[in-house]
Amino acid sequence: MKSGQKSQKLLLCTDLDNTLIYSCRREIGSEKRCVELYQGREVSFITEETFRLLNELKALCRIIPVSTRTEEQYQRIELGIGEIPFALVCNGGILLINGRRDEGWLNESRQLVSSAQEELRKSMELLEKDARRKFELRFIEQLFVFTKCEDPQSVVAELKAQLKEELVKVFHNGEKVYVVPNALSKGKAIERLRSYLRPQKIIAAGDSEFDLPMVEAADLGFVPKGFCEVYQTSAQLREKEAVFSDHFLREVLRVMKKLACF
Repeated sequence: MKSGQKSQKLLLCTDLDNTLIYSCRREIGSEKRCVELYQGREVSFITEETFRLLNELKALCRIIPVSTRTEEQYQRIELGIGEIPFALVCNGGILLINGRRDEGWLNESRQLVSSAQEELRKSMELLEKDARRKFELRFIEQLFVFTKCEDPQSVVAELKAQLKEELVKVFHNGEKVYVVPNALSKGKAIERLRSYLRPQKIIAAGDSEFDLPMVEAADLGFVPKGFCEVYQTSAQLREKEAVFSDHFLREVLRVMKKLACF
């Protein structure tokens, strides 16, 4: 098999925020480049080392961003590594192929979350009346619920007590609060992608609770140091130091070069 054909069979599925790219508020050193502009401001960066490694990796594998960002938020990112044929956004609910959504994938996603619709509506009713909510209530693509709250930990605890955990999960990431159907996980998206692209191997990387199902479902998963203890996972994941992107990409490059030889 030619090397170009081989690269199509190896997938690197990577979360974006705090895994590959970093907010302007995060200190990642002076050797960095902007990858996202919002309202004329530079808001996200990658390190120059990450940029170098991504450009080397793209010849060895498909790089597939897997993000909870909306399609619009994802489209603001420009990694500078050329065309990215596949990306998963909305926590895996939307597959972008050459920048355009695959309607068949989205329809299947909506079918998968149909049993959770009542719980999603209930969560919106609860959040609509919650005095701690400080942002508009969004029902993202009819797939999951998002807002921002003061004291998000207590908001999440109260929602968990009132919603059916067998149908939805409630997360918070800082002040951001999410209610997400169990069927809409990044892990489920990776399983679907495996059937769709039939890769030889999937390597995944992520830093948050959203990413746990994805790194567990991959053939090899990378997470930041301390992740396994925080999330009590028994999966055989490889923990790397911050700046996480530089460290896990070096290891991925080593693995991909080895795989490309076979």
